Amino acid sequence: MTVTSLFPILATRDLPRIVSFYEQVLGATIDYRFPSPEGEGDAYVSLRFGAAGALGVGSDPDAAPEVPHDRIALWFYVDDVDAAFAAALRAEASEERAPTDMPWGERVAQVREPDGNLVNLAAPPH
Repeated sequence: MTVTSLFPILATRDLPRIVSFYEQVLGATIDYRFPSPEGEGDAYVSLRFGAAGALGVGSDPDAAPEVPHDRIALWFYVDDVDAAFAAALRAEASEERAPTDMPWGERVAQVREPDGNLVNLAAPPH
């Protein structure tokens, strides 16, 4: 199993506000967006900061500002989601979502690492 890239994902109650903040303050540009299932705005946006990297921001109406523990998730692109998921469980992670083919074409699994942080293991579409 080899990690090929990674980026953080922030959860927010107000996606347009936080996207605007990063655009205005740090010059971010929207690199990718995934619409909300309700068809009103975006559920997820990937922000690009030039060659420096990317930051994902997901809409989560239940995100609580006073509970930073669940305000961020780590996202790792790997070459084999199922093998990485199994290795994570062997290393004392707890299962959040078994490997699943997502509607946007990626295969994704979620675990909580031993400290409780959410870790997404994903393979890009082929």
